[in-house]
Amino acid sequence: MIDLIIADLENPAHAAAILTVLNDYASDPAGGGQELSAHVQKNLIASLKKRSNIYTILAFRQQQPVGIALCMEGFSTFACKPLLNIHDFAVLRPYRGQGIGKLMLGRVKQLAKNLGCCKITLEVLEGNTVARHLYEEEGFLDSHLNPSMGKALFMQFPMETE
Repeated sequence: MIDLIIADLENPAHAAAILTVLNDYASDPAGGGQELSAHVQKNLIASLKKRSNIYTILAFRQQQPVGIALCMEGFSTFACKPLLNIHDFAVLRPYRGQGIGKLMLGRVKQLAKNLGCCKITLEVLEGNTVARHLYEEEGFLDSHLNPSMGKALFMQFPMETE
């Protein structure tokens, strides 16, 4: 049985679960292939606590963390409604292929509905075919405003850190 909960960042067990699953995800080729830095591991939970628009869904099996969906509420100016962006989504490697991702996406959809969101957004690497298949199976589509202009691309501008 899988238990899905909204993490309480004041709960040390939830904080540890977030770091455990995110570190595993970061170590995976789909997450960049490197563990979270010591700085991130030390400061992430305190930084998340400062933001009221972040929702973290944790999946547990027998009180062990097995998955995470870290979501951030945004705003769609075109719909004049909130949206929910799945920023991090991962299932620990030994638990993949067991339907946990599907369960977590269902919980994300319910959260978005409860928040009155007009849509859920996410980014996924082209080569992550397993995740892409799950998202498509769950109804996620390529993002576009006008099909003749093509689909939206995710881009970034890295800011230098000191």
